[in-house]
Amino acid sequence: MGNCQPTVVPYEDFDVLADIKAIRKACKGFGTDEQAIIDILANRCSFQRQEIKQAYFDKYDDELVDVLKSELSGNFEKAILAMLDPPVIYAVKELRKAMKGAGTDEDVLVEILCTATNSDIALFKECYFQVHERDLEADIEGDTSGDVRNLLTALLQGNRDESYDVDEDLAEQDATSLFEAGEGRFGTDESTFSYILASRNYLQLQATFKIYEQLSGTEILDAIENETSGTLKKCYVALVRVAKNPQLYFARRLNKAMKGAGTDEDTLIRIIVCRSEYDLETIKEMYLEKYDVSLKDALRDECSGDFKRLLLAICH
Repeated sequence: MGNCQPTVVPYEDFDVLADIKAIRKACKGFGTDEQAIIDILANRCSFQRQEIKQAYFDKYDDELVDVLKSELSGNFEKAILAMLDPPVIYAVKELRKAMKGAGTDEDVLVEILCTATNSDIALFKECYFQVHERDLEADIEGDTSGDVRNLLTALLQGNRDESYDVDEDLAEQDATSLFEAGEGRFGTDESTFSYILASRNYLQLQATFKIYEQLSGTEILDAIENETSGTLKKCYVALVRVAKNPQLYFARRLNKAMKGAGTDEDTLIRIIVCRSEYDLETIKEMYLEKYDVSLKDALRDECSGDFKRLLLAICH
Protein backbone atom coordinates (compact mmCIF):
# COMPACT_ATOMS: atom_id res chain seq x y z
CA MET A 1 0.00 0.00 0.00
CA GLY A 2 1.32 3.41 -0.97
CA ASN A 3 4.88 4.44 -0.40
CA CYS A 4 6.27 2.32 2.44
CA GLN A 5 9.81 2.75 3.67
CA PRO A 6 11.80 0.24 5.73
CA THR A 7 14.43 1.08 8.36
CA VAL A 8 16.56 -2.02 7.73
CA VAL A 9 17.93 -2.69 4.25
CA PRO A 10 20.59 -5.13 3.02
CA TYR A 11 24.01 -4.02 4.27
CA GLU A 12 26.08 -3.03 1.27
CA ASP A 13 29.54 -3.98 2.56
CA PHE A 14 28.31 -7.30 3.90
CA ASP A 15 31.23 -9.53 4.90
CA VAL A 16 29.85 -12.61 6.54
CA LEU A 17 33.23 -13.83 7.76
CA ALA A 18 34.06 -10.53 9.45
CA ASP A 19 30.61 -10.55 11.07
CA ILE A 20 30.85 -14.02 12.55
CA LYS A 21 34.37 -13.33 13.87
CA ALA A 22 33.14 -10.13 15.51
CA ILE A 23 30.16 -11.93 17.07
CA ARG A 24 32.42 -14.76 18.25
CA LYS A 25 34.73 -12.21 19.85
CA ALA A 26 31.78 -10.39 21.46
CA CYS A 27 30.72 -13.61 23.18
CA LYS A 28 34.19 -14.76 24.20
CA GLY A 29 35.85 -14.29 27.53
CA PHE A 30 34.42 -12.56 30.57
CA GLY A 31 31.20 -10.67 29.90
CA THR A 32 29.50 -10.09 26.56
CA ASP A 33 29.97 -7.13 24.24
CA GLU A 34 26.27 -6.50 23.59
CA GLN A 35 26.89 -3.33 21.62
CA ALA A 36 28.98 -5.22 19.06
CA ILE A 37 26.12 -7.71 18.59
CA ILE A 38 23.60 -4.86 18.20
CA ASP A 39 25.81 -3.03 15.69
CA ILE A 40 25.98 -6.07 13.46
CA LEU A 41 22.50 -7.62 13.69
CA ALA A 42 20.50 -4.37 13.61
CA ASN A 43 22.30 -3.34 10.42
CA ARG A 44 21.86 -6.58 8.47
CA CYS A 45 18.67 -7.61 6.69
CA SER A 46 16.95 -10.86 7.57
CA PHE A 47 18.51 -12.74 4.65
CA GLN A 48 22.01 -11.62 5.72
CA ARG A 49 21.31 -12.74 9.29
CA GLN A 50 20.42 -16.20 7.96
CA GLU A 51 23.77 -16.27 6.16
CA ILE A 52 25.50 -15.25 9.40
CA LYS A 53 23.78 -18.11 11.25
CA GLN A 54 24.82 -20.65 8.63
CA ALA A 55 28.40 -19.38 8.35
CA TYR A 56 28.75 -19.36 12.14
CA PHE A 57 27.73 -22.99 12.29
CA ASP A 58 29.97 -23.97 9.38
CA LYS A 59 33.03 -22.30 10.90
CA TYR A 60 32.62 -22.94 14.63
CA ASP A 61 30.34 -25.98 14.70
CA ASP A 62 28.13 -24.09 17.15
CA GLU A 63 24.57 -22.89 16.65
CA LEU A 64 24.63 -19.09 16.91
CA VAL A 65 21.18 -19.14 18.51
CA ASP A 66 22.41 -21.43 21.31
CA VAL A 67 25.53 -19.33 21.85
CA LEU A 68 23.50 -16.13 22.16
CA LYS A 69 20.91 -17.80 24.38
CA SER A 70 23.63 -18.67 26.86
CA GLU A 71 25.14 -15.17 26.72
CA LEU A 72 22.04 -12.95 26.73
CA SER A 73 18.89 -12.68 28.83
CA GLY A 74 15.51 -11.03 29.19
CA ASN A 75 13.84 -8.96 26.48
CA PHE A 76 17.15 -8.26 24.79
CA GLU A 77 17.62 -12.00 24.26
CA LYS A 78 14.01 -12.37 23.04
CA ALA A 79 14.46 -9.59 20.49
CA ILE A 80 17.81 -10.89 19.20
CA LEU A 81 16.36 -14.39 18.77
CA ALA A 82 13.37 -12.91 16.93
CA MET A 83 15.82 -11.24 14.53
CA LEU A 84 17.57 -14.52 13.85
CA ASP A 85 14.40 -16.24 12.64
CA PRO A 86 13.23 -15.62 9.08
CA PRO A 87 10.20 -13.30 9.51
CA VAL A 88 7.63 -15.92 8.50
CA ILE A 89 9.09 -18.50 10.91
CA TYR A 90 8.97 -15.95 13.70
CA ALA A 91 5.35 -15.12 12.82
CA VAL A 92 4.22 -18.76 12.98
CA LYS A 93 5.99 -19.23 16.32
CA GLU A 94 4.09 -16.21 17.61
CA LEU A 95 0.81 -17.63 16.28
CA ARG A 96 1.47 -20.92 18.04
CA LYS A 97 2.48 -19.18 21.26
CA ALA A 98 -0.77 -17.21 21.14
CA MET A 99 -2.80 -20.43 21.12
CA LYS A 100 -0.75 -22.70 23.38
CA GLY A 101 -1.76 -23.45 26.95
CA ALA A 102 -4.76 -22.04 28.74
CA GLY A 103 -6.51 -19.14 27.06
CA THR A 104 -5.77 -17.55 23.72
CA ASP A 105 -3.93 -14.30 23.10
CA GLU A 106 -6.45 -13.03 20.57
CA ASP A 107 -4.67 -9.69 20.16
CA VAL A 108 -1.70 -11.47 18.58
CA LEU A 109 -3.88 -13.55 16.26
CA VAL A 110 -5.74 -10.41 15.20
CA GLU A 111 -2.55 -8.39 14.67
CA ILE A 112 -0.87 -11.06 12.55
CA LEU A 113 -3.84 -12.38 10.56
CA CYS A 114 -5.71 -9.12 9.99
CA THR A 115 -2.62 -7.43 8.52
CA ALA A 116 -1.45 -10.34 6.34
CA THR A 117 -1.50 -10.39 2.55
CA ASN A 118 -2.73 -13.45 0.64
CA SER A 119 0.84 -14.59 0.04
CA ASP A 120 1.65 -14.09 3.77
CA ILE A 121 -1.30 -16.33 4.64
CA ALA A 122 -0.16 -19.06 2.24
CA LEU A 123 3.36 -18.92 3.71
CA PHE A 124 2.03 -18.96 7.28
CA LYS A 125 0.04 -22.13 6.58
CA GLU A 126 3.00 -23.87 4.98
CA CYS A 127 5.58 -22.81 7.59
CA TYR A 128 3.26 -23.41 10.53
CA PHE A 129 3.06 -27.02 9.43
CA GLN A 130 6.83 -27.26 8.88
CA VAL A 131 7.71 -25.79 12.27
CA HIS A 132 4.96 -27.25 14.46
CA GLU A 133 3.73 -30.25 12.44
CA ARG A 134 0.23 -28.93 12.98
CA ASP A 135 -2.44 -27.41 10.80
CA LEU A 136 -2.84 -23.66 11.35
CA GLU A 137 -6.47 -23.61 10.29
CA ALA A 138 -7.37 -26.52 12.54
CA ASP A 139 -5.59 -24.90 15.49
CA ILE A 140 -7.40 -21.62 15.00
CA GLU A 141 -10.72 -23.38 14.61
CA GLY A 142 -10.05 -25.30 17.82
CA ASP A 143 -8.97 -22.24 19.72
CA THR A 144 -11.66 -19.73 18.78
CA SER A 145 -15.41 -19.92 18.49
CA GLY A 146 -18.48 -18.37 16.91
CA ASP A 147 -18.14 -15.26 14.75
CA VAL A 148 -14.46 -14.81 15.57
CA ARG A 149 -13.71 -18.31 14.34
CA ASN A 150 -15.72 -17.69 11.17
CA LEU A 151 -13.89 -14.44 10.48
CA LEU A 152 -10.37 -15.77 11.12
CA THR A 153 -11.16 -18.85 9.04
CA ALA A 154 -12.32 -16.57 6.22
CA LEU A 155 -9.06 -14.60 6.46
CA LEU A 156 -7.09 -17.86 6.35
CA GLN A 157 -8.56 -18.65 2.94
CA GLY A 158 -6.24 -15.92 1.68
CA ASN A 159 -8.52 -14.85 -1.12
CA ARG A 160 -8.89 -11.13 -0.54
CA ASP A 161 -9.07 -9.10 -3.74
CA GLU A 162 -5.66 -7.39 -3.83
CA SER A 163 -6.22 -5.19 -6.87
CA TYR A 164 -6.43 -1.41 -6.75
CA ASP A 165 -9.73 -1.27 -8.61
CA VAL A 166 -12.67 0.54 -7.07
CA ASP A 167 -16.18 -0.40 -8.15
CA GLU A 168 -18.43 2.42 -6.98
CA ASP A 169 -21.62 0.40 -7.49
CA LEU A 170 -20.25 -2.43 -5.38
CA ALA A 171 -19.16 0.07 -2.71
CA GLU A 172 -22.71 1.39 -2.55
CA GLN A 173 -24.13 -2.12 -2.42
CA ASP A 174 -21.69 -3.16 0.34
CA ALA A 175 -22.28 0.03 2.34
CA THR A 176 -26.02 -0.64 2.20
CA SER A 177 -25.49 -4.28 3.23
CA LEU A 178 -23.31 -3.19 6.16
CA PHE A 179 -25.90 -0.65 7.25
CA GLU A 180 -28.73 -3.17 7.00
CA ALA A 181 -26.64 -5.78 8.81
CA GLY A 182 -25.78 -3.42 11.68
CA GLU A 183 -27.37 -0.14 12.60
CA GLY A 184 -30.36 -0.67 10.36
CA ARG A 185 -31.72 -3.66 12.24
CA PHE A 186 -32.15 -5.14 15.68
CA GLY A 187 -29.05 -7.24 16.42
CA THR A 188 -26.09 -7.40 14.09
CA ASP A 189 -25.61 -9.75 11.17
CA GLU A 190 -21.94 -10.53 11.61
CA SER A 191 -21.55 -12.71 8.55
CA THR A 192 -22.12 -9.73 6.24
CA PHE A 193 -19.54 -7.62 8.06
CA SER A 194 -17.03 -10.47 8.07
CA TYR A 195 -17.49 -11.32 4.41
CA ILE A 196 -17.02 -7.75 3.20
CA LEU A 197 -14.08 -6.93 5.50
CA ALA A 198 -12.27 -10.17 4.64
CA SER A 199 -12.72 -10.20 0.88
CA ARG A 200 -12.65 -6.66 -0.57
CA ASN A 201 -9.48 -4.80 -1.51
CA TYR A 202 -8.37 -1.91 0.71
CA LEU A 203 -9.23 0.92 -1.69
CA GLN A 204 -12.63 -0.67 -2.29
CA LEU A 205 -13.20 -0.78 1.47
CA GLN A 206 -12.20 2.89 1.83
CA ALA A 207 -14.81 3.81 -0.80
CA THR A 208 -17.36 1.63 1.02
CA PHE A 209 -16.67 3.30 4.40
CA LYS A 210 -17.16 6.74 2.83
CA ILE A 211 -20.54 5.81 1.39
CA TYR A 212 -21.48 4.10 4.65
CA GLU A 213 -20.92 7.35 6.49
CA GLN A 214 -23.04 9.33 4.02
CA LEU A 215 -25.76 6.72 4.27
CA SER A 216 -25.94 6.35 8.03
CA GLY A 217 -24.40 9.54 9.36
CA THR A 218 -22.12 7.36 11.46
CA GLU A 219 -18.43 6.67 10.97
CA ILE A 220 -17.88 2.92 10.36
CA LEU A 221 -15.65 2.56 13.46
CA ASP A 222 -18.36 4.13 15.66
CA ALA A 223 -20.91 1.74 14.20
CA ILE A 224 -18.62 -1.23 14.99
CA GLU A 225 -18.08 0.16 18.49
CA ASN A 226 -21.85 0.26 19.04
CA GLU A 227 -22.81 -2.97 17.31
CA THR A 228 -20.14 -5.49 18.38
CA SER A 229 -18.03 -6.37 21.39
CA GLY A 230 -15.10 -8.46 22.59
CA THR A 231 -12.65 -10.09 20.22
CA LEU A 232 -14.93 -9.73 17.22
CA LYS A 233 -14.93 -5.96 17.72
CA LYS A 234 -11.11 -6.03 17.89
CA CYS A 235 -10.98 -7.96 14.61
CA TYR A 236 -13.34 -5.56 12.83
CA VAL A 237 -11.57 -2.47 14.15
CA ALA A 238 -8.20 -3.90 13.08
CA LEU A 239 -9.49 -4.75 9.59
CA VAL A 240 -11.01 -1.29 9.12
CA ARG A 241 -7.88 0.47 10.38
CA VAL A 242 -5.61 -1.68 8.21
CA ALA A 243 -7.78 -0.98 5.17
CA LYS A 244 -7.53 2.76 5.85
CA ASN A 245 -3.83 2.91 6.75
CA PRO A 246 -1.82 -0.18 7.77
CA GLN A 247 1.14 1.84 9.10
CA LEU A 248 -1.10 3.92 11.34
CA TYR A 249 -2.62 0.67 12.64
CA PHE A 250 0.87 -0.53 13.67
CA ALA A 251 1.70 2.87 15.19
CA ARG A 252 -1.43 2.56 17.35
CA ARG A 253 -0.43 -0.97 18.41
CA LEU A 254 3.02 0.27 19.44
CA ASN A 255 1.51 3.16 21.39
CA LYS A 256 -0.89 0.83 23.18
CA ALA A 257 2.02 -1.47 24.08
CA MET A 258 3.69 1.43 25.91
CA LYS A 259 0.65 3.14 27.42
CA GLY A 260 -0.34 2.90 31.07
CA ALA A 261 1.43 0.82 33.67
CA GLY A 262 3.87 -1.76 32.38
CA THR A 263 5.08 -2.35 28.85
CA ASP A 264 4.05 -5.08 26.44
CA GLU A 265 7.58 -5.89 25.26
CA ASP A 266 6.47 -8.84 23.14
CA THR A 267 4.38 -6.55 20.93
CA LEU A 268 7.22 -4.02 20.64
CA ILE A 269 9.56 -6.81 19.52
CA ARG A 270 7.04 -8.33 17.12
CA ILE A 271 6.19 -5.11 15.30
CA ILE A 272 9.62 -3.44 15.33
CA VAL A 273 11.46 -6.58 14.22
CA CYS A 274 8.84 -7.80 11.73
CA ARG A 275 8.10 -4.45 10.08
CA SER A 276 11.70 -3.18 9.95
CA GLU A 277 12.25 -4.41 6.40
CA TYR A 278 8.81 -3.38 5.11
CA ASP A 279 7.46 -0.14 6.47
CA LEU A 280 8.90 0.75 9.88
CA GLU A 281 10.18 4.10 8.59
CA THR A 282 6.60 4.94 7.52
CA ILE A 283 5.24 3.64 10.85
CA LYS A 284 7.64 6.04 12.60
CA GLU A 285 6.24 8.94 10.53
CA MET A 286 2.66 7.93 11.40
CA TYR A 287 3.58 7.62 15.07
CA LEU A 288 4.99 11.15 15.18
CA GLU A 289 2.00 12.56 13.31
CA LYS A 290 -0.53 10.84 15.57
CA TYR A 291 1.13 11.18 19.00
CA ASP A 292 3.32 14.29 18.64
CA VAL A 293 6.27 12.35 19.98
CA SER A 294 8.72 10.29 17.97
CA LEU A 295 8.61 6.51 18.28
CA LYS A 296 12.28 6.54 19.31
CA ASP A 297 11.59 9.00 22.15
CA ALA A 298 8.67 6.86 23.30
CA LEU A 299 10.94 3.79 23.32
CA ARG A 300 13.66 5.72 25.16
CA ASP A 301 11.18 6.52 27.94
CA GLU A 302 9.65 3.07 28.10
CA CYS A 303 12.55 0.61 27.70
CA SER A 304 16.01 0.34 29.16
CA GLY A 305 19.46 -1.16 28.77
CA ASP A 306 20.53 -3.28 25.81
CA PHE A 307 16.91 -3.93 24.86
CA LYS A 308 16.34 -0.20 24.41
CA ARG A 309 19.59 0.20 22.47
CA LEU A 310 18.65 -2.64 20.13
CA LEU A 311 15.13 -1.34 19.37
CA LEU A 312 16.51 2.15 18.74
CA ALA A 313 19.15 0.70 16.42
CA ILE A 314 16.50 -1.19 14.40
CA CYS A 315 14.46 2.03 14.17
CA HIS A 316 17.54 3.90 12.86
